[in-house]
Amino acid sequence: MTASSEDGTATRSSIRSCATGRQHELRRGDAVAVVTELAAGLRSFSRAGIQLTETYGDDQIAPGGAGITLAPWANRVEDGVWYLDGSKQQLDITEVSRNNASHGLLRNTGYAVVGESLEAVALEATVFPQHGYPFLVRHKVEYRISEDLGLQVRQSLTNDSAAAAPFVLGAHPYLRLGDTRVEDLQLTVSAATRLVTDERLIPRSSAPVDGDVDFRSGRHIADLAVDVALTDLHFEDGAARHTLAAADGSAVSLWQDEACRYVHIYVSKIYPGRSRAVAVEPMTGSANAFNSGDGLRWLPPGESFSMEWGIDYKPGAAGR
Repeated sequence: MTASSEDGTATRSSIRSCATGRQHELRRGDAVAVVTELAAGLRSFSRAGIQLTETYGDDQIAPGGAGITLAPWANRVEDGVWYLDGSKQQLDITEVSRNNASHGLLRNTGYAVVGESLEAVALEATVFPQHGYPFLVRHKVEYRISEDLGLQVRQSLTNDSAAAAPFVLGAHPYLRLGDTRVEDLQLTVSAATRLVTDERLIPRSSAPVDGDVDFRSGRHIADLAVDVALTDLHFEDGAARHTLAAADGSAVSLWQDEACRYVHIYVSKIYPGRSRAVAVEPMTGSANAFNSGDGLRWLPPGESFSMEWGIDYKPGAAGR
């Protein structure tokens, strides 16, 4: 939705009558993205009317975490417990069924706008010191539709504390290709190693990808149901790329930069209104990194860290 200022300059307005707060609509050419105030989430991204991410209704919050951004950790912390200089830290349990602290501290937080244009928006929220995480950090999320009409996302964390703060950043988008049945799509993921988890999805070891979790040459979704983190990604020109492709040659890809060394693949059978839904989640570290140290970073006082990811679309032969 656009309007004009008094000097005639085009500006972008936003709508707040949704469960996820203001809806920030970005437009460029045939590309449209909708970003939510809640969790700085990606509610939808489309090209020429073709939906490239799963979405949801105005009266819903993101089902299955669809499109939300994750800080200061992604995925899970076992029992919500970790240790800081030998002192036990207890995070709130937010995944009660598995007794884990899940998806960080900002998924129920509204983000403030700190910059915007017709093609871009920047949102920011603060994590204040609290039980289980005694640090003051700011998470900034910048969405932009690029000149080639792909979606670019930059997530940054700034440490305003007096001590180094541990973190893992991530995001939780679900990809789709318009109305093509997800079961008919082929998923390719450039990862050579899987994290082997227990029944609570906490990694206990790693192993080479095999069987249903080897996506390097592409696997049809069909009746596949996986919930797995992968690493040892193949980077080319500074990015690893994971793709859902249809038989007509059309494809949607999520790319992630070299700050993101992990990707979580979740093929859901319970996404509302969909027989299957595919989450492709870029992450800078693994689940339970606060305990294992796998991918965990410590951000010095006053410093910032950024990761980037994005979504691209390739039309099929009939659409070229």
